[in-house]
Amino acid sequence: MYTIDPIGIIESPYQEKFAVPRQPRLVPAATARLKLLGTANTPEAVRGIEQFSHLWLLFLFDQNLAAGWKPTVRPPRLGGNERVGVFASRSTFRPNGIGMSAVELKGITKQGEQLFLELGSVDLVNHTPVIDIKPYIPYSDAIPQATGGYADHEPERLPVVFSPQAQTQLNRLTGHHHEQQVIEQVLAQDPRPAYKKNQLDNKEYAVNLFNLNVKFTVLDKLVTVTSIERF
Repeated sequence: MYTIDPIGIIESPYQEKFAVPRQPRLVPAATARLKLLGTANTPEAVRGIEQFSHLWLLFLFDQNLAAGWKPTVRPPRLGGNERVGVFASRSTFRPNGIGMSAVELKGITKQGEQLFLELGSVDLVNHTPVIDIKPYIPYSDAIPQATGGYADHEPERLPVVFSPQAQTQLNRLTGHHHEQQVIEQVLAQDPRPAYKKNQLDNKEYAVNLFNLNVKFTVLDKLVTVTSIERF
């Protein structure tokens, strides 16, 4: 019997699974940080880590653990219609619920006795438990001749516009260009279910980013932010 205790908790703008980028680095404006916990919250544990520009984070898909897993899944990159083996995917429903992401290390900060690793472009939901950190080693981890199968290129990005109402609401609620950048980059990924992407879809969707409820539509491959409210 094995037990795993998280060594940290992610603090990110993503308040729910919906609209989280399917891979890291797709939303570069969305910074995050890792709050170290327990015995990992010590300067000795991260001594020398600033020498590395990027890190591997191993984490738990904690919101999916109770749902179990199946041998085959439907990857969004295949339109959600074709099945592949779970080990030929990065599905969040896995036998042991473990994920991994390569993320940028922007620095180390401290508030009292609490240590944080400041991270760039993380694809993790707020409060995701992290179980390990490893340095990214370019000569070993980067393989230029590698092939990516059905995910050999970045997903399509859609243009994003804000309705006059949404722009006014955003300016009133935040007044920060950073939040707008994150919203644009998240919605450009078209977070809707894969099977919706080639269908006429008049539905209004909503996603929670930061402390904002962002509503949007997607028509003719144009994303329109219709309203923004604080939650």
